[in-house]
Amino acid sequence: MKLTNFFTLSTLLFSACSVYAETTIIEKEKIPFEQYVEQLKSEAIEKGIDENIINNAFEKVEFLQRSVKSDKEQPEFKLTLDTYIPRAVPDWKIKQAREAYKKHYHLLHKIGKEYGVQPRFIVALWGIETNFGRLTGRHYIISSLTTMAYEGRREALFKKQLFAALTILEEGHIEQDKFIGSWAGAMGQVQFMPTSYLNYAVDYDGDGKKDIWNNYADVFASAANYLKKEGWDDSETWGRQVLIPDNFNVELAGIKQQKTLQQWQDIGVRRFDGSALPKVDMNASIVIPDDASGRVYLAYNNYKVLMHWNRSYYFATAVSYLSERIKYPRITPE
Repeated sequence: MKLTNFFTLSTLLFSACSVYAETTIIEKEKIPFEQYVEQLKSEAIEKGIDENIINNAFEKVEFLQRSVKSDKEQPEFKLTLDTYIPRAVPDWKIKQAREAYKKHYHLLHKIGKEYGVQPRFIVALWGIETNFGRLTGRHYIISSLTTMAYEGRREALFKKQLFAALTILEEGHIEQDKFIGSWAGAMGQVQFMPTSYLNYAVDYDGDGKKDIWNNYADVFASAANYLKKEGWDDSETWGRQVLIPDNFNVELAGIKQQKTLQQWQDIGVRRFDGSALPKVDMNASIVIPDDASGRVYLAYNNYKVLMHWNRSYYFATAVSYLSERIKYPRITPE
C-alpha cells in the first residue's frame, strides 16, 4: 500500500473506530456472500430505499478480496513526522498546490468568503486527500462497502455507510456506473464516506447534483462546508511549531487538553525561535505527534477541526504544512 494512501484513506475512516480493529473478535460462521447480499437488499427495502435502485445497485456487486487485504495491511516500518511530511508533502505537490490555487483563485475565494474558510486549507485538503482529484479510487462503491460489511469486523459501521450510499444513488447525485471510490468506500475528490456526503456535500452550482467527483465548485464548497459545520474559524490559523521546556509534563499534551496561550507561556512554552507566545486571548493544545524530542505544535481550534476530518496528527499536520506553503510567498490572481 502506498504510504500516502494509508494515512489519507484508512486513517480517515478507521481512526475513530480503531478500538474495534484492535479488539479480538470471535468470528461468527459466515454465510455465502451471495446470501449476505440478499439480506442487505432486504434490510435496505425495510429502510424505505427504492427497490429498483437497490436491485440495480447490487446487480454487479462483487466481493473485493483486495479491500480486505488493504484493510488488514500495516506499514512495515515505523514512521515519524520527519519521515512522513516529506513524503506526504513533497516539493512537487507544493508546486502543484500553488498552481491549483492560482488556477481556481476566484472560485476558491468566493467559496471561502461564503463559508468562512481560508481557501488555502481547501486546496491543502484536496491535495493531501487525492492529489488534487487524480487519485480518487477505482472501486465500485457498493462492492467496496458490501465487502467490508461482509468481512465482519466493523459490520454495523459499513452497513450504515452502504445504506447511505444507496440513498445517494436514489437521490440521483451520481450515475451508478460512475459511483467509484476507494477500497474502503471513500468517494470523490474530497474522499467523503457516504454518511459524510449526506451531511456535508454541497450542490454549489445548483444543477441538482452534489458532484464531488467532477465538479470543482461542488468539491471546494463541500470541503468548506464540512470545515465550517465542524467549527472552523477563519479569523484564526491552525497553530504553530513551538519549543517546550525540558521538564514539560507530557500528560498535558493532547488535542483534548487546552489552556490559554498565557498559561502555556507560564509553563515555559515558547515560539520555535525562542520568543514569547502571542499575547492573544485564545485556547490551544500542545500536540506531540511522536515524542518530546520530535516536533511539537501549539494547535488552535482549526487544527482540532482538521482532526474531525481525519483523527491523525500526521494528517492534520500535513494539511497545515501544505497550507503554509500555499500561503507564502503570496499568490495573486491572473
